[in-house]
Amino acid sequence: MLYSAALGFVLLLSAVEAATNERVNYDYYKYHSMPEISKWMTQIAQNHSEVVTIVDYGQTYEKRNISLLKIGLSTGERKKAIWMDCGIHAREWIAPAFCQYFVRQILQTYRTDPKMEEMMKHMDFYVTPVLNVDGYIYSWKDNNTRLWRKNRSPGPSGCKCDGTDLNRNFDANWGTVGVSSDCCSNIYCGSDRVSEPEAQAVARFVGSRKDDILCFLTIHSYGQLLLIPYGNPNFIAPNQDELMEVGLAAAEAIKAVHGKIYKVGTSPAVLYANSGSSRDWARMHGIPFAYTFELRDNGTFGFELPEDQIQPTCEEAYSGALHIVNYVHDKTFKGPMDGAVATAAAALWTVLLAVGVTSASM
Repeated sequence: MLYSAALGFVLLLSAVEAATNERVNYDYYKYHSMPEISKWMTQIAQNHSEVVTIVDYGQTYEKRNISLLKIGLSTGERKKAIWMDCGIHAREWIAPAFCQYFVRQILQTYRTDPKMEEMMKHMDFYVTPVLNVDGYIYSWKDNNTRLWRKNRSPGPSGCKCDGTDLNRNFDANWGTVGVSSDCCSNIYCGSDRVSEPEAQAVARFVGSRKDDILCFLTIHSYGQLLLIPYGNPNFIAPNQDELMEVGLAAAEAIKAVHGKIYKVGTSPAVLYANSGSSRDWARMHGIPFAYTFELRDNGTFGFELPEDQIQPTCEEAYSGALHIVNYVHDKTFKGPMDGAVATAAAALWTVLLAVGVTSASM
């Protein structure tokens, strides 16, 4: 018992030291420009070359690379995967901040937590910190562009406005509800389904791996919501009950961290109807678990969430995302499990890991 306690203490000290060193080198609790994020991605890949590689999988309208971090232990075999993208809407700066935080946490955790190591052996994490690169860069230009939402492709002939809402551009009941054909609208769905290079990049990369991707997580703000498919109220996901069950448990995991309440449901039920979202596209293409996270807050600051809320926002969302990832992993690799048992097991591990996360953050 003394040996186990001593070993646990050493591991905890190692986690704290790693967190401290990472914190000194890169501030995860401030918003970063695209050049800073790109440099961070390169550094992460160099520092963790045994588990991290950078994959360029598309280009934006302005010919910038769209890149992700592929994170996982090499096994020499074909692996299952978890998808996460952030920053599909340019003004939602807290989303890229969360993707960076998520990457840091799983890279620190797998060295000390056998469960995370097991998941990295079974699955790869594909994490895109900023999907809408052009729009994100434009939102940093000045105060007049800070709330830019769309990408930067020009409108159709005769339109003086730029940009398409990428989260209305996917081939999922495209153009049916919750969109606009006005090219100047923030919810302009584009001239055709998957007309935008950023949407094409995701559809091509994820579509070619759809049989391997177990879960599709897309991170947005704001509203404190966990949205499940579908955005069109005329369609119901075949596993809606399970999506709700797992989502509600994830919301409880979120609440346990800082007391914030996240509503769970389809977009028409808890927000508004929409079509052409990447979440709906993923579920329609056979990825069983697809969720949209709408992070803090409920409208006090909206898209301009202060930097002093980055840390608590990321901590609670990390707990919720981990619950979903853990559930999906156990369902896939531990054989058939009763839903309630699987949910309880995922919740227990999430709580235990959250304690470690909190300790490492101190």
